[in-house]
Amino acid sequence: MARERKNNKGKQDKRSNESGLEDRLVTVNRVAKVTKGGRTFSFAAIVVVGDGAGTVGHGLGKARQVSEAIAKAIEDAKRNLVKVPVHNGTIPHEQNGKFSAARVFIKPASSGTGVIAGGAMRAVLELAGVHNVLAKSIGSSNPHNVVKATIDALLKLRSPLVIAKQRNVPVGKVFNG
Repeated sequence: MARERKNNKGKQDKRSNESGLEDRLVTVNRVAKVTKGGRTFSFAAIVVVGDGAGTVGHGLGKARQVSEAIAKAIEDAKRNLVKVPVHNGTIPHEQNGKFSAARVFIKPASSGTGVIAGGAMRAVLELAGVHNVLAKSIGSSNPHNVVKATIDALLKLRSPLVIAKQRNVPVGKVFNG
């Protein structure tokens, strides 16, 4: 099992499992419930899961221990997998995504550009298999909403093959007009 850990500020934890899916920890949040007997602490973890070939999902897990919260988030992410079109390592066209107050803008980039995106967006795009993309997060920086807005933008993308079929033209004509 491969593991990658960054400092506490850029919380990213990457693992591979037997089903070919990689999971990446986006953030862990400690929450406190104040009761008569004092404070009860629990943790909420946001995880993104993907195969690097166009399949990606996100999940939220809450538990009293961090490891349990992460395990729950991974299971939730596996239940929420979606397929996104990836064309030559980038996305087919520009797209906006929105969830709550978080808005994102993703734009295809030429080969060699890399993933130009921050934090939560980077995790989603890399695990979806997008290698060259320009992305901007606008509005809320809440990681949960940014992840959902990024997946919303990816779901709105249309494959060149689908567009060519709808227009009854060859795929080359879709790109060259």
